Amino acid sequence: MDALIQEFFHIMESVSQSRDELERRADVAQHSLLIALAVDDPVTLKSASFATRRGVTLEIKGKNIMGVPVPIIEKKRFVKGLLERGYSILGVSGRIDEAAENFEAELDLIISLAETETSLRRIGSEIQMTRRRVNALEQVLIPELKRQAKYIEITIDEREREDLYRLKKVKKIIERKKKTQSPQL
Repeated sequence: MDALIQEFFHIMESVSQSRDELERRADVAQHSLLIALAVDDPVTLKSASFATRRGVTLEIKGKNIMGVPVPIIEKKRFVKGLLERGYSILGVSGRIDEAAENFEAELDLIISLAETETSLRRIGSEIQMTRRRVNALEQVLIPELKRQAKYIEITIDEREREDLYRLKKVKKIIERKKKTQSPQL
């Protein structure tokens, strides 16, 4: 369980760093979009955004971290080159291209963060379940086993005393028989 907790904290640190990076990237993307909106024609910006719409294709695989299944998201990079975005490079400004690139990079970070946060949640759940099991062992099973062991120990001691008593009685009977038989000889 210690290794699982160690892995949990390692992933938690990664999630924290990814969130900070995502916040920074979102601010940059939002800022670049606001600049593009302020300087460029809103119709051109909307036209470029409609041209670049595309589905997000992800392939989700799994792996085990110390027996805990976690997802691995296989993805293509979403940051596209100027010619791959689906709009004319002559019809839009560099500000729109920069905004598109920043939002594509943000999408990359969101997907990576989703993978690590899901891993963190699953490992956290496994740690909680393991703690419950350990608590059940410590609070219920182990005390019950100790009571049973004590009962067995008491029973064995009692039987030993009974056996010792019977042995003494048998010895006395044998001695009496010897005494009664020896005068006759």
